[in-house]
Amino acid sequence: MEFQSIMGPSSEVHGGLGTMEAKPKGSASLAAVVSAFVPTWVTGLIFVAVFIAIQRRYPNIYAPRTYMGTIPEKDRTPSTSQSYFSWLHIMRKVPDKFMIYHQSLDAYLYLRFLRTIIFLCFVGCCITWPILMPVNATGGGSSTQLDKIGIGNIKKKGHFYAHAIIAWVFFSFVMFTVARERLWLIGLRQAWTLSKPVAKHLSSRTVLFLSAPRDALEEENMHQFFGDGAVRIWPVVKTEDLECLVSSRKSKVEHLEAAEMSLIRHAYKEGRRRAKKIQLQDGNFDYEALPDAVKKSIRPRHKPHVSRLNGKVDSIEWLREKIKEEEAEIEDARKSYEIGHTNGAAAVFVEFNTCGEAQRACQQVATSDLFALSPRYTDVAPNEVIWKNLTIPPARRISEEGTALAIVIATIVFWSIPSGIIGLISNIGYLADNVEWLSFLRNLPAPVIGLLSGLLPPLATSYLSKIVPSIFRYIFKAFGSPTNTATELKVQKWYYVFQVTQVFLVTAVFSGAAAVSKELMDRLKDPTSVPELLARQLPKASNFYLTYFIIQGTTSAADNLLNYSDLLSYLFYDYFFDKTPRQKFNRYTSLKGIAWGKLFPKFANFAIIAIAYSCIAPLVLGFAFIGLSLYYFSYRYNLLFVIQPKIDTKGQAYTLALQQLLTGVYIAELSLIGLFGLRRATGPSIIAGVLFIVTILYNVLLNKYLAPLESFLPADLAALSGRDGDESTPLLSSAEEGHVSHIQRLGQEAHVPPGVAKHVVDPVARFFEPRFSASYQAMRTWLRDGDDAFDSEDIPEYSEEQLRTAYLNPALTSQTPLVWLARDPMGVSGKEIEENEALGLKASDQGAWLDEKGRVKWATEKIAEVPVWTQGVKY
Repeated sequence: MEFQSIMGPSSEVHGGLGTMEAKPKGSASLAAVVSAFVPTWVTGLIFVAVFIAIQRRYPNIYAPRTYMGTIPEKDRTPSTSQSYFSWLHIMRKVPDKFMIYHQSLDAYLYLRFLRTIIFLCFVGCCITWPILMPVNATGGGSSTQLDKIGIGNIKKKGHFYAHAIIAWVFFSFVMFTVARERLWLIGLRQAWTLSKPVAKHLSSRTVLFLSAPRDALEEENMHQFFGDGAVRIWPVVKTEDLECLVSSRKSKVEHLEAAEMSLIRHAYKEGRRRAKKIQLQDGNFDYEALPDAVKKSIRPRHKPHVSRLNGKVDSIEWLREKIKEEEAEIEDARKSYEIGHTNGAAAVFVEFNTCGEAQRACQQVATSDLFALSPRYTDVAPNEVIWKNLTIPPARRISEEGTALAIVIATIVFWSIPSGIIGLISNIGYLADNVEWLSFLRNLPAPVIGLLSGLLPPLATSYLSKIVPSIFRYIFKAFGSPTNTATELKVQKWYYVFQVTQVFLVTAVFSGAAAVSKELMDRLKDPTSVPELLARQLPKASNFYLTYFIIQGTTSAADNLLNYSDLLSYLFYDYFFDKTPRQKFNRYTSLKGIAWGKLFPKFANFAIIAIAYSCIAPLVLGFAFIGLSLYYFSYRYNLLFVIQPKIDTKGQAYTLALQQLLTGVYIAELSLIGLFGLRRATGPSIIAGVLFIVTILYNVLLNKYLAPLESFLPADLAALSGRDGDESTPLLSSAEEGHVSHIQRLGQEAHVPPGVAKHVVDPVARFFEPRFSASYQAMRTWLRDGDDAFDSEDIPEYSEEQLRTAYLNPALTSQTPLVWLARDPMGVSGKEIEENEALGLKASDQGAWLDEKGRVKWATEKIAEVPVWTQGVKY
């Protein structure tokens, strides 16, 4: 059936839309894809060129992990040259496995996740393209251009058998890969947990219990509540007033530094001006030689209160006085600190002898009280605790969690309004012809129409979805999440829901609905033609995702390399706002973090979209493969050279991402069932329906048997955590530990050459027989193969004072920060230091100075000389 006869007279092409004349409105046009590809590819190339040109000039932005003194030397990325392209050589030489030992487990697993979904897209192309593209192209439909190789071009029902069979093949492979990766991850996490450097960390042996009853906070009751393996407890109760005082003291110290640096700079400028007048040879003028009136005029002053009745005071003297007053209040509050009556609004950290005993304590029921000592968390480092959320009463915690979920769900639901508008814009050609008040769009040039329909919607979707994780993160922290890691995992779960519903489903429905709705109303008079219409038009929403992958894979991946936002932010604040050594130091040494809760769902959704369209529009798989490959390259560079993860989920984020991939399989199967049903293809419908049932059974059984191993350390392996030598018990109770796999045995019997066996047979065996390659012993060996020193070095040792204060609220232990000033030629800094120390405030001008132009400089290459820097304790 020809397009003109379907649409009738109203479908005549006007003006600038003439380039779309030969195809149905809303279909996947090559022009729209090219219109998106050309500007984004040019933009990407420009970004990369600028990155190459400037990356050596700003090493703190583009390569801090190669030299930054705040990173231990053994954990720095090796760098032997400062040439423009040396980073490419390093990326080629340094393997992903480097991340495990010198970054974090999550950093390696994130790159592995990208490799896994790239691999799935590549295999999907190999399976679907040779079969489904020719089948679709010869399907007897009237579609043109890119739509011709989509399922919407099929009129012959018999062709659908190919899609049903390929669905079985490819989706089975996806499910096997997910199961295989989850088994592999179980082995890796358990080998990692039991390795000496990790098992000996205090956080590995410590459990956080929320809603702790009053008796559980007493040390004499420790064994009663937590068993004989408990060694030490750190009670946590409300200290809100003390926290406010400590925060206020820190803020006033920073203001004091700013006031004294203002005095130093003004004195230096005044001294230089007077030195030029009297033509001093060294150009310096002594501060004491300044007239008293000048000294007084350059001292910063402010009104301590808003009231007009209060005059201005000397800022430096006032701040010193207030800091000393708050110091006294803090000491009094600490001396009077006691646990008191908590009514469940308390928490307790409990240290155990071994990580195995900590795992057992986390699983046991410690009390008959319904809400007491729950929830509980293991592997919690002190720096990831959100202290104000630990002392929430149980009933309030439950209500806050419910409120947070309600707000998050409402955000997802109502976000469909802007997402739907973006989806409609992607079919702007059809809207121009069928919505009267948009008819002016017909007069736009064809390239503009191509940009509006092909480039603008994916860009808008990308930027709009970027702010959602920050919103979710704020909601969960504001409503009681106890740790940053727990918050990030919640963000990951719900941002995945947002990605699938808003970035994929809602946008896809609206993208296709604009082209379908009007004709659908006309076709209601002839219901028998409705299934054909839906089967032909709905798959054309793939147009949006072809351009979406192009934009994401070129511009966004190149933006990751250039990182212009961080560069401009650093330059702006460093020049205009950072006026004290501490501000300069913090800005320079703050390494970029990475939000797992944002990235894993984003790329899981990439894979979900590719899988969902694998049998409907196979071309999407190829675009996803290219886009994800470019992203992998950019993130690999960032993790090697730039990023220092602030949160480590110990592999939990990867586990969640693997589980979420199956959403793509479900959507794809339901779509095929619907399409086959609409076309009354009985045989393919039955095949797809059986596959859907099998997928559900597979998912249920897989979760049933793997979920306990993903959550807890098994008892037989937990027993190994207390030993220093024997760690030979296999994971998953594999009776064939250390034996040759069946595939390897077949290779040996076939006398396969050693080279082929090593590079072909062994990788195939490792992939298809994970019970051998994913066992605890195999993963333990795999970890040691990457770093000979692993499991023998970096075993932490803690002093008694470090253990005593490890999990105490910082408000109970923090000292008054040192006042750090910049040394100046006139000696003002020395005088200010003397005055501060006379009042009992520690101060120093070591490692910072004023240059000839009066700008603050500090010893960027000698971090150890900086008085405000201390080597952190790795708990």
